[in-house]
Amino acid sequence: MAEHPHWTAHEGALTRAVQAPDFMAGIRLVGDVAEVAEEMNHHPDVDIRWTTVKFSLTTHSEGGVTEHDVTLAGRIDEIVDRMG
Repeated sequence: MAEHPHWTAHEGALTRAVQAPDFMAGIRLVGDVAEVAEEMNHHPDVDIRWTTVKFSLTTHSEGGVTEHDVTLAGRIDEIVDRMG
């Protein structure tokens, strides 16, 4: 995962927690990720705790991490970078 240093591989999934500046920014982040996920037809698990948004990526049908998850991780990184 050298290309995605913010992500951790754990128990068959890639995970990343993002600290948003405020609750509404976190909600907008989730909305932006949802649009990309829908476009890719590959949907993350999302956990929102006030200003912390945690993403978990796995391909359930394959029983673990696939290239789809790595690609979506990169797309999420791009969205987070734009968020600042």
